Amino acid sequence: MTQSSAKATKQDVMPPDRSSIGPGIVENVCQLKKEYEDDAILRANGHEAAMPRQFNWISALGLGFSITNSWIGYLSCFGQGLRYGGPQTCVFSLLVAFFAQLFVAVGLAELASAYPSSGGQYHFCYILSPAKTRNYSAYVVGWISMLAWWIVTCSGVSLAAQVLNGIVLFCYPDYAGNQWQTYCIYVAVSFVTMIPVFFSTKMYALSQASLYLSLAGYLILFIIALVMHKSRMPTSFLTQPGLGNSGWNDGTAWLLSISNAMYAYGGIDGVIHISEEMPRPGKNIPRVILLTMSIGLFTVFSLLTVLMLFQIDMDAVRSAALPSLELIYQVTGSRSVTLGYFILLFVIYTCCLPSQWLTAGRIAWAFARDNGVPFSKFFSHIHPELQFPLHATIAAFVFTCIYGLLYLASTTAFNSIITSAVLFLNISYSVPQCVLLVRGRQILPARLLDLGWFGLFCNVFSALWIVILGVLIGMPPNLPVSLTSMNYTPVILVGIFVIINIIWLFSGRASFEGPHIDWEMMNQGSQEQTIRSL
Repeated sequence: MTQSSAKATKQDVMPPDRSSIGPGIVENVCQLKKEYEDDAILRANGHEAAMPRQFNWISALGLGFSITNSWIGYLSCFGQGLRYGGPQTCVFSLLVAFFAQLFVAVGLAELASAYPSSGGQYHFCYILSPAKTRNYSAYVVGWISMLAWWIVTCSGVSLAAQVLNGIVLFCYPDYAGNQWQTYCIYVAVSFVTMIPVFFSTKMYALSQASLYLSLAGYLILFIIALVMHKSRMPTSFLTQPGLGNSGWNDGTAWLLSISNAMYAYGGIDGVIHISEEMPRPGKNIPRVILLTMSIGLFTVFSLLTVLMLFQIDMDAVRSAALPSLELIYQVTGSRSVTLGYFILLFVIYTCCLPSQWLTAGRIAWAFARDNGVPFSKFFSHIHPELQFPLHATIAAFVFTCIYGLLYLASTTAFNSIITSAVLFLNISYSVPQCVLLVRGRQILPARLLDLGWFGLFCNVFSALWIVILGVLIGMPPNLPVSLTSMNYTPVILVGIFVIINIIWLFSGRASFEGPHIDWEMMNQGSQEQTIRSL
């Protein structure tokens, strides 16, 4: 670089072609305009910008919250919390689960600030791991992360199908849908909710709209409960112990209720997988993750507290096919209001699902471009007109439809695998933090979110919590245990891990490359963005 070019002002520098932003070619990221800094840092992380940066932080928050959607997500599983210990465990386990997930999420957000990439957790593992093990660790975490997101999408689709089935059953009590009908509804919901993803350049608007719709749905239900409730339990009812009927003792039931409440904060890494489609991801990703968690806690805790106080018959709620419908009906005392609200709830579910399809496609695409899956060239293709990874997204759709067939064979196996998705996601959150603990935090580059000693605490907590969570999620939900009530999560986890290792031995070990990192350029670019943010 000549002396004259070094003295050029920032205004004098012409925007470079993306082809010029390559490893070892960009000599001074400081001279690039801000809008090109993100592409330069991405290229230092081993990839080129492939899609437009359409998401600002608000629309990214819309995507993140429409996936996590704490109050809606917990309405689908709070019944099990009631069985563990009544309102006490159902409501207050949300606080414990929040802080547990928050510490894990903050540690993950720091890594996303240091290494912004749509690959997310497997990308972090590759960068942080020693040279001898980085390919293997990144490959395993990449598969776990991808499968977890595909299963999470299956979970979202199945919840929407359950709500629709519940509406029909509420209107026609004699209706008894068979498994084939449920599967057809499941496939129909999958197909309809994936259509918006094809309008990829407008997904930022839909994500933002889904945020507003979800918050409006929360507010409507909260106001309805306050205005229309027919009775009120004493406040002591919320803290009364010994109301569980799961068969577990109070202490164990409390621990299991925490693992159940973790579902309210699932999928907090969704925004990480659009890192390459938003400006200044090193700053905006941590912001979105923290806001998603905060809004989630406020909405789910306040809503469940009110609903628990205004319910009439807890046993009827616990034994209902759809506990949320029974609970809202008890609170409002009106069939028409309950029916109208559940139609709105179904609309909210379906409007939030495109964000899950988008994320499921992005993580598969990111993994494919590093040759992490068979036929990587095919699945890493970006459609030139639609401007999104069409093949990878369709692969997620096909997986969802095939997985739904499991419902025809065994509803227990179907639900067990969906339950395991929370564990798989948290494994992918914790592994890179465990690697960081072993290597030492001093290897992290300059970053916009530098947690210091608190980051060490979050990393240690993540390493310990994943062990505890793994034990809790693997335990049967009720006693005594029967063949139909058995928890198959441990078997599923071991089976998936074995399959991933077989794929690694016969394919991944030879084909997986990982990103081609320009270490010097990445450190320089991260340091410059950090300085500019001050």
